[in-house]
Amino acid sequence: MATEDRRSRRSRRVLREAFVALVLEHGFASVTVEDITERADLSRATFYGHYTDRDALLDSVVTELIEEMQRRLQPLVANSVQGFTGKPVLELFRHAAEERDAYRVVLRGEGDGRALRRFVQDRTAAAVQVFSARAGELGVTPRLPTDLVARAWVGEMVQVLTWWLEEEMPQTPEAVTDELLNLSLRGRYWASGFDGQPALLA
Repeated sequence: MATEDRRSRRSRRVLREAFVALVLEHGFASVTVEDITERADLSRATFYGHYTDRDALLDSVVTELIEEMQRRLQPLVANSVQGFTGKPVLELFRHAAEERDAYRVVLRGEGDGRALRRFVQDRTAAAVQVFSARAGELGVTPRLPTDLVARAWVGEMVQVLTWWLEEEMPQTPEAVTDELLNLSLRGRYWASGFDGQPALLA
C-alpha cells in the first residue's frame, strides 16, 4: 500500500510538472491530455486514474497552491491582527518563488481565468477576515467598506506578484514586500513623491 501511495504521488507530481511546463509554453487551450502524458512519459490510463480532464488537473494545481499557502500563512495571521507586519505577504512571495511556474499559470489566467478567480477570491476572503479582526482588536471604524479595501489590496498584490514572477524576480521577496508595505501604509500619493495630504476637490 505504501509503495502504491508513493507511486500515485509521483504520478500526480510528474503529470502536474508536465502540464505546467506545457501550459507556459503553449497556453492551456493548446495543450491536450496526450501532450501531457507524452511529456510525463505516462499512459493516458494513468492520467485518467487521477484526473477526469485538463480542467481537473488545473483545479488541482490551484488547490494545492492555496492549501499550502494557507498552511504556511496560518501561524502568521494571529500577529497580523495586531497590526500590518507584512510577514504574511513576505511568506506569500517566498512561496511563489518556490512554485514560480505554477503561480505563473494561475496568475496568467489560464483556463478561462477560473484558477485566477479562485486565487483572488481566496486571498480576498482571507484579507476581509484579517482586516475586520484588526479593526475590532484596535477599536477603529473603517472609513471604507472592508470588502472594498480587501479587494483593492489583493488587486495590488496580485498585480505586483505577477510582474515580479514574470520578470524573473528582479527584487528579493523582502524588498518587494517592503515596497508593498510602504504603499499600504503611506498610500499612492506618498509613493508618487508628494508630501503632505492631497487636496480634495469639492
